[in-house]
Amino acid sequence: MSDRPTDKNPMKEPPLAHQVGTKAERKIKAQRNVNRTVWLGLGMMGLIGWSVVIPTLLGAVFGLWLDKNYPVNYSWTLTLLIIGLLIGCLNAWHWVAREHKEINKQQEENDE
Repeated sequence: MSDRPTDKNPMKEPPLAHQVGTKAERKIKAQRNVNRTVWLGLGMMGLIGWSVVIPTLLGAVFGLWLDKNYPVNYSWTLTLLIIGLLIGCLNAWHWVAREHKEINKQQEENDE
């Protein structure tokens, strides 16, 4: 009996065995990434939420201060609240687009 491992040559494997092995490796990799993707998704929801909320609240607070100190015929609060909301939505869109590009890049690298 020999204790040294036998070298498997993928060329000698039947095509079906090679396909099954490849699919099994892919499933194992996917299973490892499940927990990571769940937490990544939850973290991304929090990041997107705060990236919209913070500019909106800052706009509202600054608008209230302007309305109190510099009254005009229109509402600074409402105007800056809407501007803050728009800035927050653009910020969230930027984050989502960047993450989407990164996910696609990783999938392309894994497929190769």
